Amino acid sequence: MGHSPDDSADHSTGPSDRQTLRLLERHLASESLVVETAFEPDPYEPRLLAVFLDADRYPEAVTTARLNIRWFTTGDFSIHYVETRAEADWECRWDRHPNTHNSRLHFHEPPAGTEVVDLELSSLHPLEVYSTVLTAIEQRIETLWSSH
Repeated sequence: MGHSPDDSADHSTGPSDRQTLRLLERHLASESLVVETAFEPDPYEPRLLAVFLDADRYPEAVTTARLNIRWFTTGDFSIHYVETRAEADWECRWDRHPNTHNSRLHFHEPPAGTEVVDLELSSLHPLEVYSTVLTAIEQRIETLWSSH
C-alpha cells in the first residue's frame, strides 16, 4: 500500500498506488450500491478507479452517480463523488494532497465542491477512508429520499 505518509515529500503526491486501487476495487465490487468499476486508463497501469453507482437507488432527479478514486504511494488520495442531475451536478471530494488552500487533508463541500474545509479522519488506512466515504454516500441517499 505504498510508503508511509511521513516518507513523502511535502510537495508531491507521488505515483499512483496500484495495489491500493486494486484493493479498493475488490471491496467496492462487492458493495450492493456499486454496479461497475473500471480502471483508467487500463487495469495494468491504473491511475484512477472509476466506480459507477446504482442510479436506481436514487430519486429520479439523479440520473447517474459515480466515484473517481485516485490513490498515491505517499498515502495521498482524492475521492470525488458526483451526482449527475438535469440542472447541475452535485459533488464533493475527500482529498489528501499538498495544496495552498487548506491542510493536506481536506474536504470539498457540496453542492459544487468549491468550498473547502480542513478534514480530520480517525484513520488514513484506505479501507477506513473508503468506509467513511461510503457511509457519507449512504447518508446522502437517505437525505435525498427523505426530502423527495
